[in-house]
Amino acid sequence: MTFGVALAASTDPAHTSNYVDAVVGLARDAAAAGLQTAWFGQRFDYDSTTLAALVGREVPQLTVGTSAIPIYGRHPLTVAAAAATAQAATAGRFRLGLALGAKPLVEDPYGIPYDRPIATLREYLTAIRPALATGRTRFRGELLTAVTPDLMGGTLPGATPAVPLLVAAMGPQALRAGGELADGILPFLAGPKVLGERIVPTLTAAAETAGRTTPKVVAFVPAVVTDDPDTVRTTAAQQMGFYDRIPSYAAVIAEEGVARAGDLALIGDERTILDGLRRYRDAGADEIVLAQTSLGGPAAQLRTWAVVGAS
Repeated sequence: MTFGVALAASTDPAHTSNYVDAVVGLARDAAAAGLQTAWFGQRFDYDSTTLAALVGREVPQLTVGTSAIPIYGRHPLTVAAAAATAQAATAGRFRLGLALGAKPLVEDPYGIPYDRPIATLREYLTAIRPALATGRTRFRGELLTAVTPDLMGGTLPGATPAVPLLVAAMGPQALRAGGELADGILPFLAGPKVLGERIVPTLTAAAETAGRTTPKVVAFVPAVVTDDPDTVRTTAAQQMGFYDRIPSYAAVIAEEGVARAGDLALIGDERTILDGLRRYRDAGADEIVLAQTSLGGPAAQLRTWAVVGAS
């Protein structure tokens, strides 16, 4: 079992004068604790591929990845070129995670209609896979075109092996697309019940139908080792409430049988967290990424990483 962490630093100027330096410092702490991978979500104030490349180059003990870049507003050729650069910068330790994103975070900021998301996802994955493997692609679909000019493209020196392609998938149609076209999936807030009873079987069946090996399941799990679980649970309910308002997350949260996103966070002593993570492993996760580990403060975050890294 591989354990990793979703990394983000405070953007408060009182806490750090340089965000990139702060994240690199956190990554060094995570590696020292024994964690093996670091993942970076896409935001509007930084670029996740660039940040992953910088961290991966500075902290060679870690494999790095994006979790995950929304595909609307980002062309496959541009994303593939950035991924190849990150792969070269990290000596082959980069993984590209893509996502559909949420409708309010696509239409309002970019002015792009969030239309036919599954068809768009399928075309995007089909177009970008050869670009990640060879630096070239020739895809003309109904919704997008990605054609490398004849005199350009090719594998970037140092960008080997081919960048693994993962997709944030939890709904049935997205899982089928992932099983057929991706190297892995990135479920978040999908509890062990949903993971074992629906997500993994759906993914496996899709891959088998397509004649492929089942993609890796990289499960993102909120977790905090703490001596003050009640306070951290209150903080989790507040800070994770955003996900309760996004339909795709709300559906998988309800499917697990809990009321809100914060209820899925593993919060408590060492045994509580390790037992909870084992349930995700037993449900079919190949890798577990610790998320929201800062909910209990810096000391609890380091403690959480040490406990899991040593397990």
